[in-house]
Amino acid sequence: MWKIINGKLVQTVDETRTEYKTRISASLIKKLKIIAQESNSHIGYLLENGFENILNESELIYDKKNRPKDRVEFRTTCDKDTLENLRLFAKSNKLNLNDVIEASESYINLEEVKNADWRYRIEKE
Repeated sequence: MWKIINGKLVQTVDETRTEYKTRISASLIKKLKIIAQESNSHIGYLLENGFENILNESELIYDKKNRPKDRVEFRTTCDKDTLENLRLFAKSNKLNLNDVIEASESYINLEEVKNADWRYRIEKE
């Protein structure tokens, strides 16, 4: 992200975001990669939108017996508060964070997803 400080453009780190790593379905990653390319976004932004929307639900029904068998490690970034709230949501529903992340895919609203250039935004100090 860029900030205008004293009339000068300065590159800064977005302190509101945090990096996280999880294990999610490889087929889900492939699907999200295609959607991200079509909507000029990134997988992380798609998932973050799904996280924000799934947090509006009071509970999540998830069948643990149907967990995918093709889980691979996946790293991306997310808003710190959103990720913390997602962890609490997973705990309150007695689910693993991976399960909630995979379930959030169906809650993605492409109209509200951040654009790929969002990380290059310019904010005024």
